[in-house]
Amino acid sequence: MSKGTLFDKVWDAHTVGILPSGQTQLFIGLHLIHEVTSPQAFAMLRDRNLKVLFPERTIATVDHIVPTTNQARPFVDDLAEEMMQALEQSCKEHGITFYNIGSGNQGIVHVIAPELGLTQPGMTIACGDSHTSTHGAFGSIAFGIGTSQVRDVLASQTLALSKLKVRRIEINGALRPGVYAKDVILHIIRKLGVKGGVGYAYEYAGTAIGQMNMEERMTICNMSIEGGARCGYVNPDSVTFEYLKGREFAPQGADWDKAVDWWNSIASDPDAEYDDVVVFDAAEIAPTVTWGITPGQGIGVDEKVPVPEELPEEERAIAAEAYEYMDVKPGTPLQGTKVDVCFIGSCTNGRISDLREAAKFARGRHVAEGVKAFVVPGSERVKKEAEAEGLHEVFQAAGFEWREPGCSMCLAMNPDKLQGRQISASSSNRNFKGRQGSASGRTLLMSPAMVVAAAVTGRVTDVRELL
Repeated sequence: MSKGTLFDKVWDAHTVGILPSGQTQLFIGLHLIHEVTSPQAFAMLRDRNLKVLFPERTIATVDHIVPTTNQARPFVDDLAEEMMQALEQSCKEHGITFYNIGSGNQGIVHVIAPELGLTQPGMTIACGDSHTSTHGAFGSIAFGIGTSQVRDVLASQTLALSKLKVRRIEINGALRPGVYAKDVILHIIRKLGVKGGVGYAYEYAGTAIGQMNMEERMTICNMSIEGGARCGYVNPDSVTFEYLKGREFAPQGADWDKAVDWWNSIASDPDAEYDDVVVFDAAEIAPTVTWGITPGQGIGVDEKVPVPEELPEEERAIAAEAYEYMDVKPGTPLQGTKVDVCFIGSCTNGRISDLREAAKFARGRHVAEGVKAFVVPGSERVKKEAEAEGLHEVFQAAGFEWREPGCSMCLAMNPDKLQGRQISASSSNRNFKGRQGSASGRTLLMSPAMVVAAAVTGRVTDVRELL
């Protein structure tokens, strides 16, 4: 088992005890909730006449079901309005801080918590959402949990969990122009598989990770769950501290210096022991696009869709399913595939740096005829900052729609949905069947820059052609 890693140190620091099942009762320092997985959990508390034990450790926002065009209340969707009202009522009843629409801090839960400085190194963080692993970018241990576990955290501020093994994933060297954090994590998942991380926490390291800013690190950690890992993290360093300093919930004054000393101490030791180590060369990573129905079915944009004989035996059945569903032919290029919808946003790639990079490629160009393209900022803060920089004008001039913050078409629990067999070039995180709102719609995952390249050409295009 691992020893001396950040994961071990944070786990041990938050261990309340060992349960008869052998699981650890783990204290959760920060609990994030939204409107989808919390209503049932609050109902369970009411059924048992229980209160939220530490309401100050729970923060709420709305993101999944929020419309990105007309946000007037009541929402047009009756179920969405019902979920909103349930969260508003529960937060009021239990004294939970709630960042609602118009507060200036509403947005995708995994965007706003880092923005506010709520996410900090050495924390244990839980949220009823798969992509809670995002927060590991700060050197925290962050888990996505189910509704019954949301109930448990609300009632006890603890979770019953089995300790994970730790795999160190090193990305060494420099990324080539046109290659981004999104390409890195898609490459990792492609190589290790969507089940490769089961039972593991992923520690991302190496010179390429060290050179990334915090938002790029968040993109990497965000998709750890797509590779089967329960969580993923990066050891805190000067980049982490610079991002956090001065944010609302970050320590101030002398407390800041104490915090930094502690944050440095929890980083993995130089002689830490890992259960597994994998090393990648950053220079070998190309702009990556998914061709199938799992995030692991990806290729470099200049490669061809794999033929069955090139795949491991255990992957051939899901590949056959993907060939048919996606209507792709083995051994043919994905580049040149016509796209219908281009979406920039999500908890993976809806931050200000994502929008800035996408705008570079949108400037002076225009969305191709017949393509619907739109940009959804990850939070009200991101939207405000982008508009202050004039990024919305760049996108609108290029023919993109500029929307209000929310999860949008990432999972389509709102009006933003694919229609029929449309193909989406998406900066989100999942390409499962029906993920973007149509039972037969098709999703191609890629970086925001690649989405712009697809939007302006009307087809899957190597963004390096636009450099």
